[in-house]
Amino acid sequence: MLKVTNLRKEFDTVVAVDGVSLEVQRGEVFGLLGPNGAGKTTTIRTILNIIKPDRGSIEFDAKPFSAETWNVIGYLPEERGLYRKSKVISTILYFAALKGVKPQDAKPKALRWLDRFSLVDRANDKVEELSKGNQQKVQLISSLLHDPSLLILDEPFAGLDPVNQVILKDILMELRHQNIAIIFSTHQMEQVEKMCDNICLINKGKPVLNGSLRSIKQQYGKNSIHLEFDGDASFLKQMPGIRRADIYQNYAEVELEDPSKSSALLRHFDGKLSLRKFELVEPSLNSIFIDVVGPPPEAKPEPAKPAVQKSGKLPVDPRLKRQLFSLALVTVIAIVIIISNLLKGSSDWGVPAVLLGAAGITAFNLYRMKKKIEAEQKSSSHEVEP
Repeated sequence: MLKVTNLRKEFDTVVAVDGVSLEVQRGEVFGLLGPNGAGKTTTIRTILNIIKPDRGSIEFDAKPFSAETWNVIGYLPEERGLYRKSKVISTILYFAALKGVKPQDAKPKALRWLDRFSLVDRANDKVEELSKGNQQKVQLISSLLHDPSLLILDEPFAGLDPVNQVILKDILMELRHQNIAIIFSTHQMEQVEKMCDNICLINKGKPVLNGSLRSIKQQYGKNSIHLEFDGDASFLKQMPGIRRADIYQNYAEVELEDPSKSSALLRHFDGKLSLRKFELVEPSLNSIFIDVVGPPPEAKPEPAKPAVQKSGKLPVDPRLKRQLFSLALVTVIAIVIIISNLLKGSSDWGVPAVLLGAAGITAFNLYRMKKKIEAEQKSSSHEVEP
């Protein structure tokens, strides 16, 4: 169905996708995985011919992308692309028309899908009146209504509650049985493990894992222990023989350096944990993901804000600069006119008087501005200083 070979896309000095290859067959659910910024969305947009690759080939049924290809693909972008002021049913029918679905066929199908997602009573509501989860369902319907042969979903479960996640999962399984090829990109590893046949894990634009999910999990061996318990399991992170420990409230996944020593590990739990489950299993996809990609970087502390000056000197402030400039300008002009009148013996002192009055007003405004800035600095210092 879909074959991508040695795909590369570069933006200025950033290589977003570098050497990605994958194949997706009809009746298959394919997982495109990777951390944020790995290049998943760029890969999807390149496959869809939204952006052109710098290198590589993309084929649909052994043919290059063409105008007809659009009508056999359904695409759900991560960012919602709905017309917020339009009615729900009008939005769905509009997207169906773009895919070549006849109006007499589109409306009954749209109503059936809306009923499937418990939205049929909201058909005439505006999109902006729906919750984020319901908007996600409308966009899903828009990507499905034209019966695509290839369905590409970017974070399809985002915004859906557990009930609607189950509904979507059931729909995807039905589509799979209808011999439709499905690609979905997600951060929810549990969904991938339950649904996908094959995966491609991308990190920093490069594919780092590619193949069947079963073979990848077997490749990483049975060195993982799943624990369910009561008690504090934080000590597991410091125990010898444990390579990595993901600890939650009453559950942990522990990766051993040597799986044969699992029984020795069990003896260390006496008196520390009340075990309900101790099972040696294949590592979860989540643990493989972390092992390959690496743990998320620790958050760097924000740089401290510069301390407010305490020397009594007024910091340079644009507002203060403007007031100082105005005062200096008016004063200089007044002095020049006064000197000129004195030299000429003129008795016309009206203009200098006006200018000196203006200088006085400007000086008063400067004083008020200074007090205002000092008050702002004092307030800021309470926020910055511990």
